[in-house]
Amino acid sequence: MSAIDTLPPLREVIANHGLSARKSLGQNFLLDLNLTAKIARKAGDLTGCDVLEIGPGPGGLTRGLLAEGARKVVAVEKDRRCLLALQEIADAYPGRLEIIEGDALEVDLSGHLTGPVRVAANLPYNVGTELLVRWLTPDSWPPFWESLTLMFQREVAQRIVAKPGSKTYGRLALLAQWRCDAKIVLDLPPQAFTPPPKVSSAVVHLTRLDAPRFEANPKTLSHVVATAFNQRRKMLRAALKGMAPDIEDQLRAAGLDPTARAEEISLEGFCALARQLDGS
Repeated sequence: MSAIDTLPPLREVIANHGLSARKSLGQNFLLDLNLTAKIARKAGDLTGCDVLEIGPGPGGLTRGLLAEGARKVVAVEKDRRCLLALQEIADAYPGRLEIIEGDALEVDLSGHLTGPVRVAANLPYNVGTELLVRWLTPDSWPPFWESLTLMFQREVAQRIVAKPGSKTYGRLALLAQWRCDAKIVLDLPPQAFTPPPKVSSAVVHLTRLDAPRFEANPKTLSHVVATAFNQRRKMLRAALKGMAPDIEDQLRAAGLDPTARAEEISLEGFCALARQLDGS
């Protein structure tokens, strides 16, 4: 395996610091530095960008991001055991790696990142979806980031890029595709990780749009979508009956069939319904 920097191989780093992956933290380490560098390249041109990384662990992807030219990497790590290994990377790339110890769901990153910002991470399985939803639903748009390059369980990745009519189509697909271009850019088998998870993984690249594809109030749209897919087997008129006493009329006014199910409704259709409910 060719080296991407002068630091030791990741297996050696993990052994030196006793960094066995912890299931409680959703950890699965990628040890192939060629693979982590490939993931870093999927994030696009990092020159002149700050990169936010969540859950760097022993720093495999961190090293790839820095080697690919990131101006600065801000790495948020909850596991204190990993901090010394990450500090070794910071020493090898002076002034280009900032390590923040803490929970990514709670850390305030204001003041740590300077635009343009890209997010790239092998997300811990137990917080990945929640972080994505937060990044897709900020109070104002466009958000602080230009793109997200994120690794998920393949099932979650498929839900992000799903189209109407598929079993994986739902809230994640609608939230992601309303404001972003989303595509799967890399598949990874379980054996790429230590320890190997029980499922395959995939990297999703999301590029933000300057404005949403269709006009809609974010809170209304999110509420409509969550309610509709919470009872996805029911017809829309039954699933959404609690949203308005005349929901069947509202659905028709938005151009939707009240007897349709949520998985049959396009993003444009849900946005039309959100506008209709706001205007009624």
